[in-house]
Amino acid sequence: MSAWVQQEAGPTSSAEAKKLEPRGQEKKCSWASYMTNSPTMIVMIGLPARGKTYMSKKLTRYLNWIGVPTKVFNLGVYRREAVKAYKSYDFFRHDNEEAMKIRKQCALVALEDVKTYLNEEGGQIAVFDATNTTRERRDLILDFIQENAYKVFFVESVCDDPEVIAANILDVKVSSPDYPETHRERVMDDFLKRIECYKVTYQPLDPDEYDNALREFIEEHKLSDLKVWTSQLRRTIQTAEELGVPYEQWKILNEIDAGVCEEMTYEIIQNTFPEEFALRDQDKYHYRYPGGESYQDLVQRLEPVIMELERQGNVLVICHQAVMRCLLAYFLDKSGDDLPYLKCPLHTVMKLTPVAYGCKVEMFYLNVEAVNTHRDRPLGKVRRDSAPLLRRNSYTPLSSHDQVKRPRLYSAGNWPWLPLTPSPTTLMHHGALISDHLEFKELNCFKLNM
Repeated sequence: MSAWVQQEAGPTSSAEAKKLEPRGQEKKCSWASYMTNSPTMIVMIGLPARGKTYMSKKLTRYLNWIGVPTKVFNLGVYRREAVKAYKSYDFFRHDNEEAMKIRKQCALVALEDVKTYLNEEGGQIAVFDATNTTRERRDLILDFIQENAYKVFFVESVCDDPEVIAANILDVKVSSPDYPETHRERVMDDFLKRIECYKVTYQPLDPDEYDNALREFIEEHKLSDLKVWTSQLRRTIQTAEELGVPYEQWKILNEIDAGVCEEMTYEIIQNTFPEEFALRDQDKYHYRYPGGESYQDLVQRLEPVIMELERQGNVLVICHQAVMRCLLAYFLDKSGDDLPYLKCPLHTVMKLTPVAYGCKVEMFYLNVEAVNTHRDRPLGKVRRDSAPLLRRNSYTPLSSHDQVKRPRLYSAGNWPWLPLTPSPTTLMHHGALISDHLEFKELNCFKLNM
């Protein structure tokens, strides 16, 4: 039996931000719960008798033990509540329209219970234990996740060993509430037929679904001697892996460090840190996140990348939005005022070709659905160039205009800054990040032709 994990994240804007406020009233949890700043769903996938419930319970027990409030939502329980008496495998036939309606309704009811648990009852992680073997069902779950700004892991359990499957049926399913009788042969026969019903419509989780678009782009443009660069974050590496070409990892291509605002939407930052939100609007280029970086810091970090790009031929840089803005600003000769507001849509290849005294820019959309994370320059904001602004309760003032390089707060010998207000208890109650955290999906690609 094998299992692989695909991680995704919620959208970059949330209409539910205010609905999450009651979570601030919940009981305090251990330090481990601070590791999950936004509510998370773990969605199991796989045919029956593949160990999904076993893994769900095992994982939930561990997470609760280390202090992360976690709960399993087993769809079989909801189905048994809706259909009191199980008759046979015919209930799971894909052409049984009445049963299909019942099963979908059970899923919707379970998702509403997930929402209540994560938004109102102080839960951090919900494990959705069901087969979820069709893209239609997974799309339904993803729509729910996007509406509520949750993160999500898809965990698919795959097993083709008939002996393991048979042992699982006899060890677990014989004692299932679906089979009050104990006739082992009849139980085995019915359950194997149930599995066959699922196989008819089974669509395995496909990690290449989004990366194929980028691979097709590269093949279509017949790029010679192409070099591929990524950050050291998983989402860029996974994209590069699917291209089937060698690539280099650059730590300095990692996304801008948002410090204590990491994994928060713009709405949540505005509600949680209103003064910080206003400071950033005042001067987005020089503003430094508490415990994090400014765009000016990022520009200084990316200097070696720029120097190397100037020496190269065809280079594909798989990177993140803030990083992409900094690289574009250099080649397009944009000022620090304009740099943070350059539009860099997700799932888009931006092709830069040097021309006389500049660069020609072409944009290629990869036809992958994504949220719009761009935020326009606020109207009526006046920059204060007279002196650096100091934020209250922070060890990291706004970065100065003198281009002096400063050490990262998380580098060796510099311990992470601890926020004074609001407390981590407040931070842990809010949602997803404002940028590109759809683990190997929400990516920007920057291509340079020399």
